[in-house]
Amino acid sequence: MKVYVHLADGFEEIEAVSIVDVLRRAEIDVETVSIMGRKEVRGAHDIVVLSDILFEEADYPKADMIILPGGLPGVNNLEAHEGLKEQLKDFIEQGKWIGAICAAPMILGRMGLLEGKSVTCYPGCEPQLRGANTTKESSVWDGKVITSRGPGTSIDFALKVVEALEGADIANALKQGMIVCD
Repeated sequence: MKVYVHLADGFEEIEAVSIVDVLRRAEIDVETVSIMGRKEVRGAHDIVVLSDILFEEADYPKADMIILPGGLPGVNNLEAHEGLKEQLKDFIEQGKWIGAICAAPMILGRMGLLEGKSVTCYPGCEPQLRGANTTKESSVWDGKVITSRGPGTSIDFALKVVEALEGADIANALKQGMIVCD
């Protein structure tokens, strides 16, 4: 499995880094992808992260999942990137996985990609999730779309991604090994 976690200036650091960490613990091939035209990406709390690759270097046909962390203005920067939006459309059409956390589900909602899906997001972002059935659950998995509420739900989200891509046994083993409480 190949997963791309997309980074833009203003991304929520906890969401991006914890997701990458959990997926790598599950031995999922995950890379951070900068859409900024440079590998250094500054998070919402001034933490600079060195991405693995640039958007132009990503091999989307070989990828299985795109993940969008939240954070502002990171979500706005992700949404402004036409190439990324084209990939999101392609992934939905091809039945590939998409994950979005915090405010990032708004991107998918405004694109009309959440029609009929059960999803969750950061409180207050629900009106932007056009056609979706919103919940207040920590993380929601509906078809090939996984969404989550925010920084505090990052590990739960990452474990749902692991479960979706590698199975419940691996996700549960990670949960126990990392001492994730219910």
